[in-house]
Amino acid sequence: MAKEQWMLYAKKADFKGIGERFGIDQVTARIIRNRDIVGEGAIEAYLSCDASRLHDPHLFHDMEKGTSLLVEKIRQGKKIRVIGDYDIDGVNASYILLKGLGRCGADADYMIPDRVKDGYGMNQDMVRRVAADGVDTILTCDNGISALEEIRLAKELGLTVIVTDHHEVPYQMEGGDKHYLLPPADAVINPKQAGCSYPYPGLCGAAVAWKLIQVLYEKMDVPAEESMEMIAHVAFATVGDVMDLTGENRLLVQLGLNAIHKTNNPGLRALILKNDLEQSKIKAWHFGFVLGPCINASGRLDTARHSLELLLETDMDKALELAGKLVELNQRRKDLTAQGVEQAKQAVLGQGMGQDKVLVIYLPNCHESIAGIIAGRIREWYYKPVFIMTDAEDGGIKGSGRSIEAYSMYDELIKCKDLMTKFGGHPMAAGLSMERKNLEEFRRRMNANAALKEEDFIEKIHIDVPMPFSYIRTDLIREFERLEPFGKGNEKPVFAVKNVHPLQAKILGKNQNVLRMKLEDESGCRAGGVYFGDVGQFLDFLREKYSSGQVDALMQGKAQEIYFSMIYDPAINVFQGREEIQVIIRHYT
Repeated sequence: MAKEQWMLYAKKADFKGIGERFGIDQVTARIIRNRDIVGEGAIEAYLSCDASRLHDPHLFHDMEKGTSLLVEKIRQGKKIRVIGDYDIDGVNASYILLKGLGRCGADADYMIPDRVKDGYGMNQDMVRRVAADGVDTILTCDNGISALEEIRLAKELGLTVIVTDHHEVPYQMEGGDKHYLLPPADAVINPKQAGCSYPYPGLCGAAVAWKLIQVLYEKMDVPAEESMEMIAHVAFATVGDVMDLTGENRLLVQLGLNAIHKTNNPGLRALILKNDLEQSKIKAWHFGFVLGPCINASGRLDTARHSLELLLETDMDKALELAGKLVELNQRRKDLTAQGVEQAKQAVLGQGMGQDKVLVIYLPNCHESIAGIIAGRIREWYYKPVFIMTDAEDGGIKGSGRSIEAYSMYDELIKCKDLMTKFGGHPMAAGLSMERKNLEEFRRRMNANAALKEEDFIEKIHIDVPMPFSYIRTDLIREFERLEPFGKGNEKPVFAVKNVHPLQAKILGKNQNVLRMKLEDESGCRAGGVYFGDVGQFLDFLREKYSSGQVDALMQGKAQEIYFSMIYDPAINVFQGREEIQVIIRHYT
């Protein structure tokens, strides 16, 4: 189990003045400062949702060249093939390009690689199929930046290639310097490439695709506002691909959430209905943890074509049928993930990896499509970089990695590139392939190269405000909604309170996975509390700190001397038409 270090933000500002200027509580002003939003202009932008603040898509390097090429191909009636990816970002990016090209009258179709058979991005077989099908132009989305050999082949075959991507540009180390390797495409539209003047490089692939469609619409005399019909898909992909919700990304998600509340897209509406959600109440959390996994599930366990077909479907009945299949696939994915997580934990214990700085775990029978999810769960458990490796169809092994803040996974993989047949990724996540015989050497070298120190394995949890129960009010909780959407880079506000005394506790839920308590803080103020984590582990913590007798008394509502400190979210619980404040426990000590 990972160690935690709780740290209180100590950033200074005139919280009273900010509160008065923007009509917000000082607690809200403090949270905004903790997100490094400084200055009246930045605070005003953060608290507003103004589409006019979106950056100019013409600022992308090669945007003019790429869109001019597309206009030429459309007018000549040339065939265009969109090559996307099998995850939530690639699926939504493909949808955006196909809808946009279709609106402009293009002869366009699509190809999405099969996760198992094709792997990530374009491969040479796919390029040859494009040429054999009489297609003139390849337009990539969410991939292509690292497809150097594939795009070189496409050019040899006489194809036009336009790359839209958001991944890191691959590089080689030469004399201690990075030498970046751009693919030989006709146009490369990626905000991370050198020489690109676009001011926000943190976009997802779908956002880059949408920016291209904005410029294409302008050139093809399509009303600009029509591009806004697709912004719900940009938001969906931004959250689902775990982009930082800062700057323009946060604005895109704000605008996209407003759009999804009113969308008429049958696929999105069907997916919302099949997950028993209300369209008007969709939040970023639903994108990331409910709807997004359904889109990803088809690419993991079947084919991502199902997800793209859902988004493109115009008939509601057919959309409901497709959405139902995705929900079923996602449930199967959850079951397989739970099994894999337990197998991975047992492997760490059984193979003596507890002291490893980097966990390289071989699960030969794990479905390769869920290796990344399992890696993420194990990373959370141990707070170490994790690679989950599994057998591949070609006789080798494939893997996915998830990292921690102190470890750049992509940079570390480059040091071992001679052991791999293929790899790619970024600081926090990566994918790789290798021959089975190289696995142990890979594990040895990744650990030998790791410069991680003991303190790097302690997860740091930053507390916004130490806040007693007496300060929690329903109007304040509603005010916090102005800080949404929450996610990576714009986390939910974190509050803490010390020496909480639980007066009574009860285990609820069909899986016995909810602990409801009545809590009292040091001032004697009371609030209802809920814990949705591992209830057994929480009660074991109390037993070790106090005794089984004390915990038994707590569960019976009898007097006891249990106290603990906690990090929590305040929430409004509506019960029988009556609102009551409750706190949701996230961490405890």
